[in-house]
Amino acid sequence: MDEISLKALAKINLGLDVLGQREDGYHEVRMVMQSIHLYDRVEIKKTKSPQIHVQTNLYYLPVDENNLVYKAAALMKEEFKIREGVRITLQKFIPVAAGMAGGSSDAAAVLVGMNRMFHLGLKQNRLMELGLRLGADVPFCVMRGTALAEGIGEKLTALPPMPKCPVLIAKPAVSISTRQVYEQLKLTDSTQHPNIDGIIENMKSKNLRGVAENMGNILETVSIRQYPVIREIKALMKENGAMNAIMSGSGPTVFGLYHSEKDIRGAYDALKQSGLAKNVYTSEIHNNRR
Repeated sequence: MDEISLKALAKINLGLDVLGQREDGYHEVRMVMQSIHLYDRVEIKKTKSPQIHVQTNLYYLPVDENNLVYKAAALMKEEFKIREGVRITLQKFIPVAAGMAGGSSDAAAVLVGMNRMFHLGLKQNRLMELGLRLGADVPFCVMRGTALAEGIGEKLTALPPMPKCPVLIAKPAVSISTRQVYEQLKLTDSTQHPNIDGIIENMKSKNLRGVAENMGNILETVSIRQYPVIREIKALMKENGAMNAIMSGSGPTVFGLYHSEKDIRGAYDALKQSGLAKNVYTSEIHNNRR
């Protein structure tokens, strides 16, 4: 196999809670991660020269070691003494710096793709271990589906598959620094935490509305204060039929869960007309098990 093309799926956080800050500065989290059918396209080709070449459709993205796909390819070459080089073509569709793990998913696709291309025979767990060296979200992006993430996000437990439903995604024209959001997060005895266990219990009983009603993201307390447009998008989605709408990751992307394609179509049109979001997409839940 001399070339391979893969889909790098975006993720949303159905629930995101922060339990506290560790001595090493990282935050202890508890999250429900979910893959969706919004994806980048990652194409990898072998080259005779040993170099790594990256090209992308977005002019402002780095194509050197500052890009996670480059780092992923370099890690695989070094770890498994791969002499050939690779040319990686990255077609970006997942919004950048949006709380949807686009870069992490691209890196995961490179790990998976090079494993297949070079017949390394690595199991998923080994690829996830390698992914953790690139970033906390990369192991989940290798795993995909539905998972509980704990620790700094690296401790993953597969969950029952999320009930299928349409998903509306909207990213306003702002960018948010994940590090700054965590630095500004203040946890007190009165802080309201999302009900992560409630989400999981409703997944087990395949209760879509129950999952939606329990969704929550503690980082909204920081991001909405800085960018009230996030609250406006959430409200517009709910006014137009969303069972619930919350921010994904540290934002600024907001997603809403809907019962039907008819419901989501009206909400999509309303969001486009509102001008609140720069990017608006419709998608659906991705499950590893059908």
